[in-house]
Amino acid sequence: MARLNVNPTRMVLANLKKQLNVAVRGHKLMKDKRDELMKRFLDLARENKKLREEVEAQLMEVYASFSVASAVMTPSMMEEALMYPKQGVELQVGSKNIMSVDVPVFNFETTSTEAGNIYPYGFANTSGELDTAIEKLSGIFPTMLKLAAMEKEANMLSDEIEKTRRRVNALEYVKIPQYQETIRYIKMKLDEDERGTQTRLQKVKDMMLKEAIEEKREKDQEAMAQFVSDTSS
Repeated sequence: MARLNVNPTRMVLANLKKQLNVAVRGHKLMKDKRDELMKRFLDLARENKKLREEVEAQLMEVYASFSVASAVMTPSMMEEALMYPKQGVELQVGSKNIMSVDVPVFNFETTSTEAGNIYPYGFANTSGELDTAIEKLSGIFPTMLKLAAMEKEANMLSDEIEKTRRRVNALEYVKIPQYQETIRYIKMKLDEDERGTQTRLQKVKDMMLKEAIEEKREKDQEAMAQFVSDTSS
């Protein structure tokens, strides 16, 4: 792992240690977030699978009823019956926050509260199977809306899991090792400089000691010479 290109000083070392601590804490938080997102995603996937099977089964019944109605009614009669709906739907989109992800929440309101307005036609010239199909389709609409919100939530959670996974890997395999390698390099460089300084200080000390010994020897020799001179006279 390539280290960071920094000056090997004690101040830089202190800053890198702080950054490493932040990176380690961030890595733990991101891992916890990733694990929680995975748990929520798996729970949602199981619920989504169950709801989708339920919706598909109900839609099969709707299609079957429409098929029978199409068989007993002419295409023009079918088109005329469904051309002008009596009841509309107003869709409201909200959101909720899940682990810093804003996922959609869908709600709807019908423009009419009368149950009979789901049929946009009179009953004289239509098939009973068409009535059944529209009634089932009206009943399954809230479940389909819930399924749509759930699948969108699953997609958004999946994207967030992937982003979080990349961040965790970047911290674990790039940033943290870089900080650790750089800190080791700076420590080694500072230790090396300290040993060099100690060596130089020891040499200076030895030189000063040697000079002091020589100076003392010269003084002793001068004192001895003076003593001999005084004794001779």
